[in-house]
Amino acid sequence: MEQKEPTRLTKNKRAGLLTRFKNIRYDYWLIAILILAAILYAWNIWEAGEANNFYTAAIVSMTKSFKNFWFASFDPAGFITVDKPPVALWFMTISAKIFGVHGWSVVLPSILFGIGSVYLIYNLVHKRFGKVPARLAALFMTLTPIVVADSRTNNMDATLVFFLLLSVYFVQKAVLKNQQRYLWICFSLMGIAFNVKMLQAFMILPALYLYYWLATKISWKKKLIHLTAATIFLTIFTLIWPLSVDMTNSSSRPYEGGSETNSALELAFGYNGTQRLLGQTTGTGGAFPGMGSSSSKKSAAGTPPTTSSKKSSKNAPTPPSGSKKGNAPGGKPGGNAKQGGGPGTGGAGGGAFNIGTAGPLRLFQKELGPQISWLLIIALLGLISSYFYYRGSKMKRWYSLTPQRKELWLWTGWLVPVFGFFSVASFFHPYYTIMLAPAISVLAGIGVFTMIKQWKEKSEWSMFLPIAILGTSILQVWYIYDDYKILAWILLALGVLISIPLFVLPWISIKFKSKRTLAIAEVILVLIAPTWWSLTPTIAGSSDGIPSAGPSLLSSGAMGGGGVGSGSVNNTLLKYLEKHQGSAEYLFATDDSSTAAPYIIQTGKSVMAMGGFNGTDKAITLKQFKKLVKEGKLKYYYAAGKTGSSNSEIVSWIKKHAKKITLKNSSESAVSSITTSTKTDSSASAPSGSQPGSTPPSGSGGAPKGMKKPSSKKKMKKPSKKPSGNNAPGGMSEGMSGGPGGQSGTLYDLSNIYD
Repeated sequence: MEQKEPTRLTKNKRAGLLTRFKNIRYDYWLIAILILAAILYAWNIWEAGEANNFYTAAIVSMTKSFKNFWFASFDPAGFITVDKPPVALWFMTISAKIFGVHGWSVVLPSILFGIGSVYLIYNLVHKRFGKVPARLAALFMTLTPIVVADSRTNNMDATLVFFLLLSVYFVQKAVLKNQQRYLWICFSLMGIAFNVKMLQAFMILPALYLYYWLATKISWKKKLIHLTAATIFLTIFTLIWPLSVDMTNSSSRPYEGGSETNSALELAFGYNGTQRLLGQTTGTGGAFPGMGSSSSKKSAAGTPPTTSSKKSSKNAPTPPSGSKKGNAPGGKPGGNAKQGGGPGTGGAGGGAFNIGTAGPLRLFQKELGPQISWLLIIALLGLISSYFYYRGSKMKRWYSLTPQRKELWLWTGWLVPVFGFFSVASFFHPYYTIMLAPAISVLAGIGVFTMIKQWKEKSEWSMFLPIAILGTSILQVWYIYDDYKILAWILLALGVLISIPLFVLPWISIKFKSKRTLAIAEVILVLIAPTWWSLTPTIAGSSDGIPSAGPSLLSSGAMGGGGVGSGSVNNTLLKYLEKHQGSAEYLFATDDSSTAAPYIIQTGKSVMAMGGFNGTDKAITLKQFKKLVKEGKLKYYYAAGKTGSSNSEIVSWIKKHAKKITLKNSSESAVSSITTSTKTDSSASAPSGSQPGSTPPSGSGGAPKGMKKPSSKKKMKKPSKKPSGNNAPGGMSEGMSGGPGGQSGTLYDLSNIYD
């Protein structure tokens, strides 16, 4: 009997599990929505090429050692890090370690996190509001254009949104289960989210405190104790990584890219913190519009020109005009934005910093709206509608809280601070607006449900539905008019035709049998345009450093994957460097990471980006540089990127003492002649009229963060393996003629300086 009892228990457990599995009720609408999300986020991702090559280069480096993995080193030698914390890159590195480094493998975690976010939206809404609002919210999240674009890149934003939603899941569970440990998990996850993209994560932190305070049925003293304990967990998980960096001797770790003082905490609260709100002053070279600096109209930062080096002797960057290749957010052809401005002015060219004019209506403007705001009117009116719909029959006061109203406060607490930030901030990329997607999707999903209910019941709030549909239709028509004029007029006519009965029927005493059909038609109408915008990154196979959605992705020359700079490798240059590297630790040094990234990705070798991402980090001194040269660890310097103020002293020393190498294409030998440069002349200086940190000419393979290089190819699956032709991997022209393939760039031999 003693031996048979465990067997019976085991059988009973198995039977119980099978019964539970059989009794699971699947929501097939949810399954369909998740499949749709998987298609939108993953289809054609094999065309990703190098994705965002700034981060892909870091992923290559992070696979080399645990030290590089922990610190998020940009290069295999561990000289400098990327300008973000490592958590999102950790997942990408693990994927690359399993599947190898490919465009699709480094993007795979973002795809999975994007799909996971859709499921979490459904789960969070379903618990309090039911299946229909949950399905609508999940569908709206899936079809938000910037969510699709972000989920197809190896940027951090899809990962960040997932962890934020996971935090909300656990704070909601802490309330429903009345168990404090879930609150600890929630705030621990918020600390992890901080280490995905730093202070951006904390924009929703007030919502978590507010929700737990309002929703838990315990005394205020216990609430205070619980939230204090949770804050301790938040502090621990927030600081564990940046403190580990700052407490490590600077000689034993890479320089913290993007920081001014080689500090992860300073990076978090400066470059990735207050400067995002007040205007960027470091790590950019001071040449990008929309960051509190002005530039000449001849240099629209953010838009690589489409002219070749032969067309401009000065290589002065100029914005495209009348072309859809500009890829401005929202798909507006040409995409030219206004220039310069101090804090509070948004613009920039070509989409990278094209953030409109600061103010309460910024998110409705064409610069940002077509990425995120298609359903924003419905979300705002839906919030009011749902707040009064869920007022409860036993309420003593109109403002009393029901369980549903407490949830609405949670999502309002998410929406308001994020909306406020993007309305006034001086520096951000349009794709950051994915932060608004969960709150807009949830409030719009619940709002559509409640507005239809109120309309069918002919309540005093019944006019919210027709106002929301008509207002949304007009807004969407305005967004699409530049690209699809005929379709815009058709959608406007449909919006008016559907809105008329919506306005009239609640006030006349007739029975309308097709109310459900009309409601479905309303939802379909407001989803037509954003669905098409969401499809464009999938159709184009885009995986861009600055993700965006819109018809401009489908224009000739704009399709295919492109990372930050979409830099290409010059094979003649690479052959020469590999042949003569010898025992040197670095293949070569250059000014910025956009030049270095393609070479790191292709070779897996160390390339020193002296000034970090934009060439402006003070990562190395002249004394340290001389020591590396003297010890034979560094033999070559390639002048092709932006020469920032941080390394101008080093560059001047190189040009004064090093040998200038002239390379020509040949089948066997990479070198045809060597000339000595003993002084810096005008031909080796920055182009006339340009500034340090300005956008590189189209002949370059590198670009400032997030800039897409114009391409004459429809697809560029492996850009790093193609000869560069007239394209120099890097940014600013050195004015050298006779280079490989006619490229603008100069190679300097440092090995004989101390002979």
